[in-house]
Amino acid sequence: MKTYVITGATSGIGNSLVREFSAFNTVFAGGRNPEKLEDLRKISPNVIPFYIDMTNPETIVKAAEFIKSKTDRIDTIINTAGCVVAGPVENLDISELRRQFQVNTFSHLEFTQNLIAILDGGKIINISSMSSFGIFPFISPYCASKRALDIIFNSLSLETQKNIRIISVKPGVIATPLWQKSVKENENCIKGSSNYEKEMKFLAENALKNETKGLKPEKVVELIVKIDRKKSPKPSYTVGMDAKIAEIFSRLPQNILNPIIKNRLKSKLKS
Repeated sequence: MKTYVITGATSGIGNSLVREFSAFNTVFAGGRNPEKLEDLRKISPNVIPFYIDMTNPETIVKAAEFIKSKTDRIDTIINTAGCVVAGPVENLDISELRRQFQVNTFSHLEFTQNLIAILDGGKIINISSMSSFGIFPFISPYCASKRALDIIFNSLSLETQKNIRIISVKPGVIATPLWQKSVKENENCIKGSSNYEKEMKFLAENALKNETKGLKPEKVVELIVKIDRKKSPKPSYTVGMDAKIAEIFSRLPQNILNPIIKNRLKSKLKS
């Protein structure tokens, strides 16, 4: 049996990963909803739930201490927890921008730092996003936090003296509850951006469509299972046609790319 640690385990990709790996392995499954954490126990006796709130550094440290009290070895950490902060840059609430980086970047780094001593020879798999290519307007906090996650963990892979493989998985749009949750969390910004009413309406409507029209989480899980089995996985993987297209477009010179994106957005708003 291997030992896995998965954050964001109560829904979406994280929950699917718990179900996949707990059949024959020990899985430490983290989340912040006590009721949903109890539901994780019903999946398998191999699941060990733990409380972690990615906005609260104290719980991050305590979660790591709990895991270390139960095991002296981790084979794979899968960082899946995340949130989306959206809105026009000129109207962004800076405290919300800080929350975005805390949840999507800083929390994963701090959690990993506190577990790395028992990870030697293992893997870190981060659920990044095609947004890390940085070509999507009105979700710049999300794009920047995912790009920062990729950069800082890539530096870790270059610097560490431990035998650790670090992999970034960049999915396109995934059909998960994250979208409805993100619309609710960004309600104040959406309503408060009076000079961008059309854009915010489009952003919210598109997010809600993504919840059903996106790629199934199982597709991402299938890829992660393959990555976990590889002795020498690549440092980065994209999942979904939209993610692959975003990667290609991101390589264009900015003076060519930006007009394409702006015209595409105008066309969407008109339709």
